[in-house]
Amino acid sequence: WGAGQWSGTTSGALATQLAEALDASETDIDVDSATGITAGDLILIENELITVGTISSNTLGTGGGPSTRGASGTAAATHADNTLVRLAVGNADSANDFVGWGNAASVTVSGAQIRLWSHDNFGEDLIINARDGGIFYWDKTNGFSNRAVELSTRAGTKTSVPTVAKQILVSDQDRHVIAFGCDGLGASATATQGDGIQDPLLIRFSSQENPIDFFPTTTNTAGDLRLGGGSEFVQAVETKEQILVYTNKTLHSMRFIGPPFTFGIKELSKNITIMSSYSAIAIDDSVYWMGVDTFYVYNGATQQLPCSVKDKVFLDLNIEERDKVHVGANTEFGEVIWFYPSASSTEIDKYIIYNYIENVWYFGTLARQAWLDRGIRALPLATGSQNLFNHETGFDDDGSAMTAFVESAPLSLSGVDRFSSVSSIIPDVNFAGSTAVNPTVDFTIKARTHSGSGFTQTDDSNTAQRSATTPVEVYTNKLDVRVRGRTFSLRVESTSLGTKFKLGSPQVNVVQDGRR
Repeated sequence: WGAGQWSGTTSGALATQLAEALDASETDIDVDSATGITAGDLILIENELITVGTISSNTLGTGGGPSTRGASGTAAATHADNTLVRLAVGNADSANDFVGWGNAASVTVSGAQIRLWSHDNFGEDLIINARDGGIFYWDKTNGFSNRAVELSTRAGTKTSVPTVAKQILVSDQDRHVIAFGCDGLGASATATQGDGIQDPLLIRFSSQENPIDFFPTTTNTAGDLRLGGGSEFVQAVETKEQILVYTNKTLHSMRFIGPPFTFGIKELSKNITIMSSYSAIAIDDSVYWMGVDTFYVYNGATQQLPCSVKDKVFLDLNIEERDKVHVGANTEFGEVIWFYPSASSTEIDKYIIYNYIENVWYFGTLARQAWLDRGIRALPLATGSQNLFNHETGFDDDGSAMTAFVESAPLSLSGVDRFSSVSSIIPDVNFAGSTAVNPTVDFTIKARTHSGSGFTQTDDSNTAQRSATTPVEVYTNKLDVRVRGRTFSLRVESTSLGTKFKLGSPQVNVVQDGRR
């Protein structure tokens, strides 16, 4: 809805005209030019859709294949000579085909705001906002059969209720509804709605416990603030003690200070960046976010997070689709996960994880459009490829073995000016929790001669297998390999059913080797 022209038409569809008048029963349709039209295509003449039959010269529907009048539920009608004929379905570029009711539009509007939603609980009810769109209220007492209504139409005395915003949030401690990047006050104290003119730096908050009273008076706690840095509000994140407010260039702290001002705001950092309106997340007493070229954390002070794989992410990111970048938390394992579209994709297909417990980074390929950490549910929940997924459950992929691996960066075992030979690996791995009787993992040593060369040996691997669980877990003592090079990478991989493994500190037997 809202993409393309009214009624699902497109301006790029092939067009011609009737070469003669057409009555309601004719199945041979003469047009000025049939070029680009083939049998089975769908044409539109005024309000009638017609399926094209066999084509002869500039006549659509002759001989054994007449055209079908009144297709797709439309009514056959008379049409005057020179009436416009448009090719609804069958254009050389399918993006120019017309779109039916309920079908997705393929029209791309460059630079348009994609549909992003923010929402928060107001008690058992929900307040919902489509970014740069309206604000809505869903009342639980009305049941699931009733939709949310525009906030300014909710029952009660309404004053200057915002009609447009970038994000909506309910302050948990003091129960104010806060609209970020919204329109200003109405024309008077009795005006129901705001002025409708969106200010990308304006913050307005309702009176305490009243989500529809936004005009400030001496008897309520409604009010407004304006951000003094940056040119546009991006995201607000609520923490235990404050609300962090991001613009495209600055970070601010918004705190409840009580009457007469209700809220105060202070700038915390200048010259920061933030990738998108869903790239910051609060975990415990820290807030992590993704900038346009680095990662940050705020834990009383703003700091850049040293990231060993930063180039892997930012040199392979489709910046035109940055609004789709979003962050989730997997607190069971101490992980912050950013999902992003790679340079060759317009949709989410990659992730980067920061493990704040172990202070390490890792990355991979995964399409997830939304993520919800465990809380009221026992498992994290995510969406991707039109599916809903339970995460962190089991060790397999719906009955198939799941490939899981960890691989080190290239390591120099005896100095880069020397060749080394690796003859064995003493594994250190734990299979506790596996459902397989004898779970296994493969240890692979990869070697290369120069930093700029590829790995010259990648098949020197061996398997560690568990053989007993009591009195202690018993698995393979030693793995024999034969690899030589200046630098090495170690890969530990599981491809068997029912295998859960944790890697400890494996040991590698390495000796200095000759150049031949």
